[in-house]
Amino acid sequence: MIKDVEDKAVGEKRVLLERVELEDPGDLKGYEALGGFTGLDKAHEMSPEAVIETVKDSGLRGRGGAGFPCGVKWELARQSPNPDKVLILNADEGEVGTFKDRYILEHNPYMVLEGMAIGAYAIGADKGYIYLRDEYHYLLTSLEKAVSECKEEGYLNDLEVEIVEGAGAYICGEESALMNSIEGKRGESRYRPPFPPEKGLFEQPTIINNVETLSNVPLIVEKGAEWYAALGTEKSKGTKLFCVSGDVKRPGVYELELGTSLKEVMGLSGAESPKWVQVGGSTGRLIPSDRLDTALSYEGVLGSGAVMVSNGTRDVIEFVYRTLEFLNEESCGKCAPCREGTEVLVEILGRLTQGEGSEQDLINLETLSEVMMDASLCGLGQTAPIPVLDSLRYFREVYEARIEQSLYLRGLRTVKA
Repeated sequence: MIKDVEDKAVGEKRVLLERVELEDPGDLKGYEALGGFTGLDKAHEMSPEAVIETVKDSGLRGRGGAGFPCGVKWELARQSPNPDKVLILNADEGEVGTFKDRYILEHNPYMVLEGMAIGAYAIGADKGYIYLRDEYHYLLTSLEKAVSECKEEGYLNDLEVEIVEGAGAYICGEESALMNSIEGKRGESRYRPPFPPEKGLFEQPTIINNVETLSNVPLIVEKGAEWYAALGTEKSKGTKLFCVSGDVKRPGVYELELGTSLKEVMGLSGAESPKWVQVGGSTGRLIPSDRLDTALSYEGVLGSGAVMVSNGTRDVIEFVYRTLEFLNEESCGKCAPCREGTEVLVEILGRLTQGEGSEQDLINLETLSEVMMDASLCGLGQTAPIPVLDSLRYFREVYEARIEQSLYLRGLRTVKA
């Protein structure tokens, strides 16, 4: 369950949540009363190029996991000679342990639509898509209502917005697979270049931003780049929504300045004696308890903002095995390094969990992981080995003890480890 919206934890820095949680999600007038669409009005008083410079100067980076500078991406699309440009709101949010975008869409769809309108104005797009995760179907009616209301009030006069529902594929959170899905094709990654700002959806210049990213834009334009850039660290500007779950007393969505330590998040959420924390979803870093001073930032660890906590009652090898089972199932299968690599990782980890592993298995896990990270087509295959390598780095003794025990039980060791 998400924590009470009125329960502001000490240490939070609310920027997005301040506007999200005070607005009646079914009332456009309530959003306007809180300053909604002030950013859009101000953007229309500026040139599109000036809006892009403001976003660039703010230091806003993509909040979906990759962290690409938002303004730079917009500038690439703006400079394309093709006049038919497209803006896509990525509301797929299929990453394990992540539910912040759902929270925003439930509580304040108007803020997201305002961000879309500003983004479309900046890049010169007259067509926008909302790609909604299949599991978020229950939000479809409220989103359609919000789009209709904004259109009636003139906030989307220059932007036609179409909502497209996904089919529940994890890979469609990746931007090129997402575009294939909208085009009615199989959801799988594309070879690049060309990149979406040059040639994306239906071969038109395309910008894809996730819900949290575009939700920041109205406030940045309204309050200025310097205000936003003053938050966070030198390379990680602003605040970030973190989805905390697992072995904690107070799971939920927390907003913190980038650069906040993982230890502070443990305190806010009431985590007791964490053994490890996975940050960034199923392909995120696995952080052991003696490294909780790690900063949550682009130069530290971040990803999608998921923070999943284990107090040590869970078997780390079993955890990594189940994670790789999921990633193997969700691989689009287009490239061999990911398609075959995740299959073999699951096979090796399965042997280790069943007490049939060997020392060579650990070497094979590391070697295969390096190949996958170098040779896979998209982020799924490139990052799937991260929890494997982190668990070997920080919990190798668990693997070795499991192997020694299995060898003893199979009569291949004379002394029990």
